[in-house]
Amino acid sequence: MSAKLDLTLKIWRQDGPKDRGQFKTYQLKGISTEMSFLEMLDILNEQLIHLGEEPVAFDHDCREGICGTCSLMINGQAHGPDHKTTTCQLHMRKFHNHDTIVIEPWRATAFPILRDLVVDRSAFDRIVSAGGFVSVNVGNAPDGNSVPVPKVNADKALDAAVCIGCGACVASCKNASALLFVGAKVSQYALLPQGQAERAQRVQKMVAQMDKEGFGSCTNTSECEAACPAGISVVNIAQLNREFLRATITATT
Repeated sequence: MSAKLDLTLKIWRQDGPKDRGQFKTYQLKGISTEMSFLEMLDILNEQLIHLGEEPVAFDHDCREGICGTCSLMINGQAHGPDHKTTTCQLHMRKFHNHDTIVIEPWRATAFPILRDLVVDRSAFDRIVSAGGFVSVNVGNAPDGNSVPVPKVNADKALDAAVCIGCGACVASCKNASALLFVGAKVSQYALLPQGQAERAQRVQKMVAQMDKEGFGSCTNTSECEAACPAGISVVNIAQLNREFLRATITATT
């Protein structure tokens, strides 16, 4: 049989973007250690609805650790205490009986709070859109061996491509920097031959949009890498810096 937990939850409640939020305290009893963190929140919301109160708004979708929607700050850690794990894959066995759990939304100017634990992360979408498209020839799909890609480059590109865009890197950074996210997206294409045509303009446009959205700068504390559920490495930030410098020099010569 699974163990049962009695918990105190301190959850950020905010009716809307322009409202003043505050923490509210809730008590939960008999929570199974086999539950996921989001299932625990579902139990809380069932109780609130039964009492005629507004349920806590939080983002979720796949609940399989794939989409990155379940963005929560739990006891000051993005996605909670488990390493390389999204909130939906965090289980209550990581907590102890009579624990107090503080649950907040991502805190960043570029991620405005919409309601309770839900933030607007469309700034990420606009950065990706600013990067534009990747040129391909129309017609039949090319043979898989017609465009050789060094294995080292392919592996690095795939490592960058696993970024799920959850925003944990921003939320965990003291400057709310998005450089790990942008670095992953830039590296993903810069390392492959298919991404060469727009390589220079892509990085310049994405960095410009990142600055426009109000994200902060990087001070190399690597908290973003530690908080990333996909394990994206800060080497992608170095790759981004090289790509941006290369594009800038090319544009001025």
